[in-house]
Amino acid sequence: MKPRVLLVECQDRPGLVHGITGVLFRRGVNVVGNHEFVDRSRQRFFMRTEFDGSVDEAAVLAELRSVLPPEADLRLASLAPKRIVVLASKEHHCLADVLVRHSFGELNAEILAVISNHTRLAPLVQKFELPFHHLEARDGERERHEADVLQCVESYRPDYLVLAKYMRILSPAFVQRFPARIINIHHSFLPAFVGARPYHQAFARGVKVIGATAHFVTDELDAGPIVVQQVIPVDHTHDAEDLAQAGRDVEQMVLARALRLVFEDRVFLCGNRTVIFD
Repeated sequence: MKPRVLLVECQDRPGLVHGITGVLFRRGVNVVGNHEFVDRSRQRFFMRTEFDGSVDEAAVLAELRSVLPPEADLRLASLAPKRIVVLASKEHHCLADVLVRHSFGELNAEILAVISNHTRLAPLVQKFELPFHHLEARDGERERHEADVLQCVESYRPDYLVLAKYMRILSPAFVQRFPARIINIHHSFLPAFVGARPYHQAFARGVKVIGATAHFVTDELDAGPIVVQQVIPVDHTHDAEDLAQAGRDVEQMVLARALRLVFEDRVFLCGNRTVIFD
């Protein structure tokens, strides 16, 4: 049996760790991992505790609330696989990596379906025997297309959406349906190299690192809380296609790590920042 996870966020004050672990001790469970952090600028306390043993969830949460500030945010998670829907467009590399990791049980997730505005990736998804939905996006019909995507997504009742190089901008209304539940991956040239052909722009500027950023999607484009960032070195011998390949490689690594952290309940939001217990 996988450990249970207790997630706590509240206003900081002395004695929080003692109070929380005391409740778990009295409930007869065995703590197997514990991390805590205080954001001093906001005086917010964050704690993630893994434990073995069964508990009466309602009773333990009630006892925890008796030792925590009234506004404390508490959650007990089972570490069961998260239910996810993946959105993609034409680029295969991130989707393929996610599909392979899912097939080998590396993501702590269950892929329910893949949705795309193109048909190019259908044969890839079919190899993994997963549902593939092609929802065409015609010019000037953004609202209709987004409504179709939303209807399809909601039919699966996912815990999270993963944008695996989904090259469509989601409206604020769509994003607000899934607060802190949409994870995106993009090259970390933004905002320096915006628009088309970012790797050609980077080549022209002689960049020395290639990077990627995984973040939660918010109303502001590519400005949501960052989960993972990573860079790899490049040099003058790399042409634009070399840079693009390096970018694809690092995007795969960054997205995979971000999904692992989120799906194992290791990520807290703190304003537009994240607190991550790895």
